[in-house]
Amino acid sequence: MGEVVHKTDIVKKLVDSYYRNADIFNKSTLAFINEKREKGIKYFKKSGIPGRENENYKYTNLEPVFSHPFRNAISPGNKYFDINHIFKCDIPTLDTNVILLLNGFYFDRKTPLRELSSGALVGSFAKASTEYPELVEKYYGKYAQIANEGLVALNSAFVQDGIFIYVPKGVVLQKPLQIVNLIISDNDIMVQHRNLFVLEENTEATVIVCDHTFSPHKFLTNSVTEIYTGPDSRFDFTKVQNEHNDATQISHIYLNQERNSNVTSNLITLHGGLVRNNFYVRLNGEGCENNTTGLFLADKGQHIDNYAYIDHAKPYCTSNQLFKGVLDDFATGAFNGKILVRRNAQKTQAYQANNNILLTDDARMNTKPQLEIYADDVKCSHGATVGQLDENSLFYMRARGIGEREARLMLMYAFVNEIINQIKVEPLRERINHLVDMRLRGELSRCQNCVMNCG
Repeated sequence: MGEVVHKTDIVKKLVDSYYRNADIFNKSTLAFINEKREKGIKYFKKSGIPGRENENYKYTNLEPVFSHPFRNAISPGNKYFDINHIFKCDIPTLDTNVILLLNGFYFDRKTPLRELSSGALVGSFAKASTEYPELVEKYYGKYAQIANEGLVALNSAFVQDGIFIYVPKGVVLQKPLQIVNLIISDNDIMVQHRNLFVLEENTEATVIVCDHTFSPHKFLTNSVTEIYTGPDSRFDFTKVQNEHNDATQISHIYLNQERNSNVTSNLITLHGGLVRNNFYVRLNGEGCENNTTGLFLADKGQHIDNYAYIDHAKPYCTSNQLFKGVLDDFATGAFNGKILVRRNAQKTQAYQANNNILLTDDARMNTKPQLEIYADDVKCSHGATVGQLDENSLFYMRARGIGEREARLMLMYAFVNEIINQIKVEPLRERINHLVDMRLRGELSRCQNCVMNCG
């Protein structure tokens, strides 16, 4: 009974905070977003924070996180600091268009929305919603619907800004777009930004998201990203999470693919106290291909939970999921993956695998791959493994003069390399290789220019 009361208190605190700041929220965006705010807070008041009684959150307890007295980030904060003083991307050969997000707000106030030479639009979600309301309204909340779950509803209520990307028909972006998501504050804060990426027909784009924390405070991020890929489009997406041990990140990504679109997604979690990634894919046109990979490295008391849902709504589509985890010390992890093949989705090919290595007896991993198939002409498979490094391979390597520590590192690196090699941007792939190598050796996994030290 006490747990129920406590959850009620958490919900009441967040609902009260919303109504105290409702005027500020409503001034930043137009009516179609504000209408969803009110619907969002009402649904959140009813549904609350997902608990372990929810099968999808069975292995992740969010109550202690939301019990903490976070301040809501209703303004960017740190308005006058020099961003270059604390952050500069240390991959000199990575040629990208950089987009900065500070505490959930687009950072470039002089040019909140810019048009690239190709005609693509990049910048503030809030600014885009006022300058291109018809475009934003067409997609906003269509895939990440309020009734999906309480945390999406909470984000819909509190959202003020985020990143907007629009690639018009026939445009190919030659440079990757790199979103650098920074959280820095003198207080413990909760950040709730909203991203919207729209790729029209016959387009190509690459987006890299880098998540960083830069001050020694507790942070909670509850973000929602909606992605639309039109017919015959190509989209490459990589998300790199590298936050400190007092950071909690809950990420909801909703991807809708139309006919003959091809999407590759890489979710790389190098560091973070508690991470929950929700990745939803709908293959909504014939001939779609989706390749989703994930890798996490966890130690100490870190907890990483990946949830992936692939909806084969149309025939002749292919999906591949491969998630891997390496857990050390007393770290915990979870994977919950589901492939849904609808009745008319004949000729589907869908594959799902989750493989994990436990480096200690105290590390724990829970995995639950699932298939739900209503069509009869399909090729589908799923599987999961949780184990330790292969003793026979270790013995073989040591018998040939390789030390035990180096042999273990070589086996771990071979295990994770299958995921790293899926990253198409070569300078980023090389940098992730280096960071993973540092992480596996027990060294600091942060980027070189980060001021935090989680070692």
